Amino acid sequence: MRYVVLALVLLFAYMLPTTNFEPMTFAVMVIVVLIILSFSSLNVTIDQKYLGIKFGYGIFRKKFSLNEIVSARTVKNHWYYGWGIRLWLWPKMWIFNVSGFDAVEIKMKNGKIYRIGTDEPEKLESAILGAIDLKTVEAEFQASTK
Repeated sequence: MRYVVLALVLLFAYMLPTTNFEPMTFAVMVIVVLIILSFSSLNVTIDQKYLGIKFGYGIFRKKFSLNEIVSARTVKNHWYYGWGIRLWLWPKMWIFNVSGFDAVEIKMKNGKIYRIGTDEPEKLESAILGAIDLKTVEAEFQASTK
């Protein structure tokens, strides 16, 4: 992805002095580069309450409550699922992916399905399952002390 951004920057740098400089053209070029940069990486975080994902510098982000996650499993995305943020209709799911085909599929209590692309699906799956189990143990402990 970084090579794509670099290629676009070089193309734009070549175009500016060789063509008529139009402010609108420059604005469009800047917007295109910013959009591509915003999808250049995908960061996944897990804390006590949430599983969070953030693309690039954080314009596109989503949080999932650990209490709402029912399951997590390692999956392979088809090549035609694409990259970025996708709503796939069959099966109905949201896909968050930057590169590659490895992902972790999470199912929510409300039936929604999400796939999070990652280079280390087994690690992410075990981290999510560990966080879910910890929340279950905490809830059972609180219920037993009442």
